[in-house]
Amino acid sequence: MPEVERKSKITASRKLLLKSLMLAKAKECWEQEHEEREAEKARYLAERIPTLQTRGLSLSALQDLCRDLHAKVEVVDEERYDIEAKCLHNTREIKDLKLKVLDLRGKFKRPPLRRVRVSADAMLRALLGSKHKVSMDLRANLKSVKKEDTEKERPVEVGDWRKNVEAMSGMEGRKKMFDAAKSPTSQ
Repeated sequence: MPEVERKSKITASRKLLLKSLMLAKAKECWEQEHEEREAEKARYLAERIPTLQTRGLSLSALQDLCRDLHAKVEVVDEERYDIEAKCLHNTREIKDLKLKVLDLRGKFKRPPLRRVRVSADAMLRALLGSKHKVSMDLRANLKSVKKEDTEKERPVEVGDWRKNVEAMSGMEGRKKMFDAAKSPTSQ
């Protein structure tokens, strides 16, 4: 069955217009999302990191400030290290599980599938369950045709084909064909 090329209901210029509108909308959404992310980042940093006031502090106050900052940096480094270790452990575990899945998949050989002839009624029973009474007897609605009647309508003439070709050749044959085609309609 040859594939029929389906024509689109939208013209090419309309498609192009819609595509350009979608791209413009996507760009606008992306820019808005980028601005929101930057604002969220600035808000988070302002919340977590207070501004430093170093003017007018004595040497001992500056040293205390530096010690506090170093202590905070150490805490953040420890948290970062712990998170990296957890992440590495999780990635290794995921890799090992993927390998196990591949090993298990390789051990079981899939059996070759065989074609099974199932009637439409049996398929519907399997899909819908035995409670539903649905009949798909498609042959019940077909018109019955008697074979004998069709054979009687078309009598088959068996003869020598060469005689038939010789008789129909030339203008006389065309006249016979014309007369033969004309005679059944006149009766």
